[in-house]
Amino acid sequence: MKPHYLTPLFSPRNVAVIGASDTPGSLGQAVFANLLAGNFQGKLFPVNLNRRMVGGKQAFASVRLIGEPVDLAVVATALRTLPAVMRDCGKKGVKAVLLGKDFSDSDELEREILSEAMQIARHHGIRVLGPNVLGLMRPVAGFNASNYTGTVRPGNLALVSQSSALCAAMLDWADSKAIGFSSVVSVGEALDVDFGEILDFLVADRSTQGILLHVHHIHQSRQFMSALRAAARSKPVVVIKSGRFEDLVTGLTHTSNLVESGDVFDAALARAGVLRVATIAQLFTAVKVLAANYRVIGKRLAIVTNGIGPGVLAADSAYANGVELATLSPETMALLNDSLPRNWSHGNPIDIIGDASPMRFRTAVKICLDDPGVDGVLVIFTPQAGTDHLTTAQLMVGLQRETGKPLLLSWLGDAKVSSSRELFTKAKCVHFRAPEYAIEVFRNLAAYHHNQQLLLQTPGPLEGVRSEPDVARARALIAEALAEGRPILPEYVSKAVLAAFNIPVNPTELAADVDTAVTLAKRFGYPVVLKVDSPDIIYKSDVGGVELNISNESTLRQAFADILARARAKRPEARLNGVTVQPMVRRRSAREVMVGVAQDATFGPVITFGTGGIAVEVIDDLAISLPPLNDYLVESMITKTRVGQTLGAFKNLPPIRREALKDVLLRVSEMICELPEIRELDINPLMVDQDGVLALDARMIVGPAKGSPRRYSHMAIMPYPGHLLHCATLKDGTRVTIRPVRPEDAEMQQDFVRNLSEESRYNRYMSSIKQLSQPVLVRFTQLDYDREMALTMTRTTDTGSEEMLAVARFMTDPDFEACEFALEVADNWQGKGIGPILMGALFEVAREQGLTTMRGEVLAANKGMLKLMHRLGFTVESHPEDRSLTLVSKALQPEPASAGASG
Repeated sequence: MKPHYLTPLFSPRNVAVIGASDTPGSLGQAVFANLLAGNFQGKLFPVNLNRRMVGGKQAFASVRLIGEPVDLAVVATALRTLPAVMRDCGKKGVKAVLLGKDFSDSDELEREILSEAMQIARHHGIRVLGPNVLGLMRPVAGFNASNYTGTVRPGNLALVSQSSALCAAMLDWADSKAIGFSSVVSVGEALDVDFGEILDFLVADRSTQGILLHVHHIHQSRQFMSALRAAARSKPVVVIKSGRFEDLVTGLTHTSNLVESGDVFDAALARAGVLRVATIAQLFTAVKVLAANYRVIGKRLAIVTNGIGPGVLAADSAYANGVELATLSPETMALLNDSLPRNWSHGNPIDIIGDASPMRFRTAVKICLDDPGVDGVLVIFTPQAGTDHLTTAQLMVGLQRETGKPLLLSWLGDAKVSSSRELFTKAKCVHFRAPEYAIEVFRNLAAYHHNQQLLLQTPGPLEGVRSEPDVARARALIAEALAEGRPILPEYVSKAVLAAFNIPVNPTELAADVDTAVTLAKRFGYPVVLKVDSPDIIYKSDVGGVELNISNESTLRQAFADILARARAKRPEARLNGVTVQPMVRRRSAREVMVGVAQDATFGPVITFGTGGIAVEVIDDLAISLPPLNDYLVESMITKTRVGQTLGAFKNLPPIRREALKDVLLRVSEMICELPEIRELDINPLMVDQDGVLALDARMIVGPAKGSPRRYSHMAIMPYPGHLLHCATLKDGTRVTIRPVRPEDAEMQQDFVRNLSEESRYNRYMSSIKQLSQPVLVRFTQLDYDREMALTMTRTTDTGSEEMLAVARFMTDPDFEACEFALEVADNWQGKGIGPILMGALFEVAREQGLTTMRGEVLAANKGMLKLMHRLGFTVESHPEDRSLTLVSKALQPEPASAGASG
C-alpha cells in the first residue's frame, strides 16, 4: 500500500510555521519553540513578514519563498490573513495545514473568511486540521506542533480530542501518572480532517497500541463507524463523550420520544467493538488495562479478602455496577472447605479470615481462578496482625502469570503496603487503592468483551429471512403516500407495509361511514375495535378515539358517532377520514411489547425493543441497536430489557414463541435496510404469546430518501452485501458460488492457505508462511464492506460441505478513489477460468463503490498472474525500486460487461 495520504500531516519532513515569532506569549512563539525543543528530525522554516531570523533560524516573508518542498504549514497568524496564506500554500504545493487560531462561529465575517480559505484549500488539495486546535504531537518522533506548555511523554497510546481545553487537562493528568503517547491530535472544529481519517492513520501506525477518543459530535457517521470498527479489530479503543444529554432524536412517535442521543451513541460504540467510559481517570485506566491484554469472557467476579467489611462493600459496588458475583461450583466450595478455616464466609465474597497467611491467600485465589464459573478474581488485602503483605503480593504476581483470567489487586492502606504497590507496578500487575475502582475496571472489561462480540456480527439486509418480502409492494405504498403529501401513514397502510415484510398484523380497514363499518364488523366477526383515522392525530387515545370490545351493531353505530364527536371536540382543526375497524383480539397468556424505529441526526435509523402499551414513556424499558440485526444482536436486545425477563415461563404464564418475536425484529431490520424512506415506526402493542406474535397497532412516518443514492447509504453500518452472491459455471462444467467472505469463513480460509503449494503461498504473500497468523486471519475474514471486499468462490463437495476454491480481495485507499487487490486460486483449480470470473466480479464491486483505479504488486517471476493481468486489461510495469516486483494497474471505467463475466 502507498503511504497514508495524511502522512504529510502526521509525519512531515519539512514544516513551515506561518506567523512564527519571538514575541513571548504569542501562538507563533509557542508553536515554533515547541518544534525547536522537540528534537524534530525534519527541517523547520519560520515565516514572518517582519523578521529575518526567528529562534535562530532564517525567516521567510512568504511560504512561497522557501527553497525546499513543504509538507505541513502551521498557521499562527490572524484569521483575516487566512485566505491569502492558504493561496500561498496551494501555490507552494503544501500538502497539509494546521490551523491553531481560534475563531468565533457566531461571527458572520469570521465564518465567511474561514469558508473562503477552506474553498481555496479544497481547490489545491490541501488537507486542513482545525481550526480551534491545541495542535498535533508525535512524541515518539519528537514532533510537537502545538502550543501546549507541559510535558508529553512518549508512549504507545494515541489521544484524539475534540476539545483543546480537555486535551490539555488530560495531558497534564497523564504526565502525573507517567502515561505516554504515540500521537496527540486536537481535532477542533474538524472542518476538513475528521475522526474517521485520523483513526485510519492510527490503525496503520505501528507506534500506537491503544486509542483514546474524546468526542463531542460526529460529522461523518458512516466514515466514523467504518474507521472505528477497523481500529477496534486490531487495537483497543476507549471513548469518552461530552454532550451526552444533547437530544438529536426528534419525532412524533413513542419510540422517538423514548430514544436519547446518548443511548444511540452507546449503541453505535457497542457495535463498533469499543468501550465507552464516563471519566478521564476511567479512560486512561481502561485503555492501559486493555493494552496490557487483560480480557474477560463474562461478568462473573469472585472476591477474595481477609476482611468481611471490605468484601461486602466491594460486593455492594459490584451490584451497583451491574457486575455479577460468581456462584461458586460445588467442587470449588469443597476445595475451599478443605483449605480454609472453618469460620470462613462459605460464600462469595470469600472471607478467608483476618490472619490469612500468604499461602492461604494463594490457595483460595487459585481455587477461584480454576472455577469455570468465575471470569475474574478481585483480591482485597487488609494489613492485620499476622499478615505479610509483601509475600502475599509476590505470590499474586506469580499467579497472574499462570492464569488467563484477570486478577485485580487492591491492597488497602498506604505506608504499610507501599512496597507491595511498587512491586505490582514493576511487575505490570493491575492494582487499585480502593476495591470500587477495580470493580469499575472489571465491568469495563466485561463490556469491552461484549462489544467485541457485537463487532463480529455481520448481518445481511435480509438476515434470517424465511420467506421473501414483497419489497415492491411496500415501496409502492410509501411512494403513493409521499406523492400525495402524506408523511404520516394511516394505521391500515402502516400495517400493509408490515405485512409486505411478512410481519403478522391484525387486519384493519378504513370505514368512511358507519354503514361501511357495520359491513366490515360482520366480515371480521364481533367483537371489534374502532379507532379514529386522521393524518393530524398520532395518539388516538388522547382524543378518546378508540373503542374496544364492541360486540354488536347497535353498540358499533353509537361508538362510531361518539369517536368522531370526541375527536372534533378535542381537535377541531384535525382532518377526519373516518374510523378503522379491526377484530378484537384477546389472548390470556399474551405479553405486550413494542418494536420501533427512530432517526438519530448522526447515526441514522435505530431499532428499539421494550415494554409495550399506553404507558411506555413512563415505564421507559428500552433496548437500542443500530441495523442491520441478526439472531445474536436481537437476542442481546431482548435480554437487556425488563420485559425480556417475563417472556419465558413467568408465574402462571407459558413461555412465548421466542423465535416469532425475534423474526419480527429481523423483519423490521430488513425493512429499514431496504426502505430508506422510513423515518419513524411504532409497533405498539405487539402481542406475543405461546402461539406467536400479532401487531395490534402500528404507525409509520415516512419521507424522501436522504443522502447518496448508493445502496444502504442511509445506515451507519454497511450490511453484509448479500446481493453480490451469484453462481457461475467453470470451463469443466463445475457449478460454483461467488459471495463476500464472512467471519464464519475463518477456518475454511485457513485450510485454503494451508493447502496451497509453497510456490503459490510465496507468490501471494511474498513469504514462506505455512498458514495465516491469527491477526491476519481476523483481518481477512472480519471485513468492513464499506472500505474493502473479499469475494470467495466456493463449491459444494460430494459430502455436502463447502470448499473454498479461490479468493479475490481489495482494500480501498483512505482517499476512497483507488484500491489494491490480491488474488489466490487453489493449485488444483488453476487453469479452469476462475481468475477472469472472480476478478470480473471484483471489478464490478469496485465500480459500485465509486473506485476509479485498481492496482497491485505481482512478483516478476509469477508469469501466470502477469499473463492474466494482461488479459484483464491491466497496465504492467517494473517496480522502480525492486526489480523482483511488477506493478499492475487498471482504470475502472464503466464497461458493458466485465472480463470473464460470462463464466
